[in-house]
Amino acid sequence: MNPPPREDGPDLPGFLAAARWSLFIATLMSLCAATVSLQVQASGIDLAAMDRSVQAGEDFYRYANGRWLESTSIPPDRSRWGNFSRIEERVAGETRALIEHVDRASAAPDAVRAHDYYQAILDQDGIDARGVAPLQAALAQIELIQDAAALARALGAGVRADVDPLNDTHFATPNLLGLWVAPALNDTRHMLPYLLQGGLSLPDREFYVADSSRMSAIRARFLEHIRRMFALAGIADAGPRAQAVFDLEQDLAKGHVTRTDSEDVQKTRQVWSRQDLAARAPGLDWKLFLDAAGLADQSDIGVWHPDALVSAAHLVQEVPTAVWRDWLRLHLLDGLAPVLPRAFDDEHFAMYGTGLTGVPTQRERWKRALAATNAALPDAVGRLYVEHAFPASSKQRVQAMVQRIVSAFDQRIARLAWMEPQTRSEARAKLRKLIVGVGYPEHWHSYADLEVRQDDPVGNQLRAGLFHRTAELARLQAPVDRNEWCMAAQTVNAVNLPLQNALNFPAAILQPPFFDPTAADALNYGAIGTIIGHEISHSFDDQGAQFDADGTLRNWWTDQDLAHFSAVSASLARQFSAYRPFADAAVDGRLTLSENIADIGGLAAAYDAFHSLPQSGTRAARGRLGADQEFFIAFAQAWQVLEREQQLRQQLVVDSHAPAPYRVATVRNLDGWYRAFGVHRGQTLYLAPKDRAAVW
Repeated sequence: MNPPPREDGPDLPGFLAAARWSLFIATLMSLCAATVSLQVQASGIDLAAMDRSVQAGEDFYRYANGRWLESTSIPPDRSRWGNFSRIEERVAGETRALIEHVDRASAAPDAVRAHDYYQAILDQDGIDARGVAPLQAALAQIELIQDAAALARALGAGVRADVDPLNDTHFATPNLLGLWVAPALNDTRHMLPYLLQGGLSLPDREFYVADSSRMSAIRARFLEHIRRMFALAGIADAGPRAQAVFDLEQDLAKGHVTRTDSEDVQKTRQVWSRQDLAARAPGLDWKLFLDAAGLADQSDIGVWHPDALVSAAHLVQEVPTAVWRDWLRLHLLDGLAPVLPRAFDDEHFAMYGTGLTGVPTQRERWKRALAATNAALPDAVGRLYVEHAFPASSKQRVQAMVQRIVSAFDQRIARLAWMEPQTRSEARAKLRKLIVGVGYPEHWHSYADLEVRQDDPVGNQLRAGLFHRTAELARLQAPVDRNEWCMAAQTVNAVNLPLQNALNFPAAILQPPFFDPTAADALNYGAIGTIIGHEISHSFDDQGAQFDADGTLRNWWTDQDLAHFSAVSASLARQFSAYRPFADAAVDGRLTLSENIADIGGLAAAYDAFHSLPQSGTRAARGRLGADQEFFIAFAQAWQVLEREQQLRQQLVVDSHAPAPYRVATVRNLDGWYRAFGVHRGQTLYLAPKDRAAVW
């Protein structure tokens, strides 16, 4: 549930993030891929992908995907490849054409802004010709920081509002702390600013503190990266200054809480007054910091990582201002690298692409330009995409599926023998008040206040960052909008928003192979249906279940029911902790618990909803496979993915989603899967009925 951090992003807690990023995917990447000759059953199942020499009960992931895994290779500019990647490439190609063909004379102003933003980044020759000149004003501002007061103001001005943690394009804002604006945990009628731990370039604290040869090698490469970026920028004494910045980030990392603790709302939620900040986190002038961050009129601040805040404030006081200036320079250079001359861009990719995830080749420039445009003007691009690619009929069909799956989940709650009436009533009320957005938001954001110039990609990126922070801060003064979207329509993903008790299903994910209006129900319910169920189930996972029907953090469980739920959750955590992708690295069952609960609940609810269809619907277009077999194979094929070893190892450390083969192994907890494939005792995936984790 915890999204992968940007390269210098704050550590956003998964459930509290402005979106619960439930399907772990990368942003827009390569269009090339190995091709596989398709043999598709009438239902939509890809028969050619299957390896029927493998028994379903031994390795269901390979049974459904084995031939695809053997015949597919990861494109050279990707760290992983699978169904999500293929859809992203399709969407990228479509949105590229739409943006490039915008008629600047007649198109809507925001469409023109998207076109100009994109074209500015495409102009590599112009970027090279300008050199580092566009950096000079920002570097000069950093040079003016000569005392503690100026440093506090600079760090406050650098606070970034992370509205899209999945997007790998950031806005070049050096951020010691992250800012997130959301309804208050204990009173969702009011908005509250939250401060989050940040300041790191590498993905997680473990990269700075873990004692392993792999992490040591990454740290050595990162130190060299700092030196190279300083040298490219003409910074004297690059070696020793790089070491000082590295040491500062390592000290910041030591103060960070772990991923697992960051997920635990009960461990981390605190609200401090401005006086509390000064008294409990000395070393930083909090008045100057908050004023510069645009929080001058806020009397209370949500502090999500108190220990990290205290540690960071201490380091502001203890570390020389000259080192902090160099830290600011590094984050500025890394943040702007994609719109700086080739040498900066190449070094940045060598560190964060090849060095961290093993990707040998950088994406084509148009794809990087498109990703940056999506980050800066998401609704401008999304509006173009929806008008082109998402018919009203698809929206209506998906809405009907959502209603059926919500009803199936409700019936599962109604049948739970272990749940007492008080808890059951609260759970069902939460479902009744669930808000579901399909395709796109009711209202599109305007970018009228964002200046975009075709000859100023650096300025565009800096102004976009300021624009988004200003927009987030404005939400503090606005009424809470439970219908507000946090994902762009062109995003291949889905989201649960616990503080709004709401779900978003963007248009881009509502297409084959996840959703196909012409395919049989088995495919649609096994693929997009389980994703819909997954998002519904997030409202009732170990984190979401702490929020009530209005999104308020409140215990609505009886002691007995909570004890039962906790025991089953612990059993599921142990099940996933037993999975070992490598001899020296295992899945963290606690870190991935929320997603695993959602996978089981979503699969079960979608299966029930599928069986609630008229018999003609469940049996339509059957071929050699039974309807239930098609359903479960569609689920497994939705999670086709290949990953580079470096990427997979990183996922085990920073991501709250288990790797795809283990997500598919969720089927071993459903009785219907055993019946469909005749799975029996003695097979690898077999679990005795008493050991199947029936969370919902």
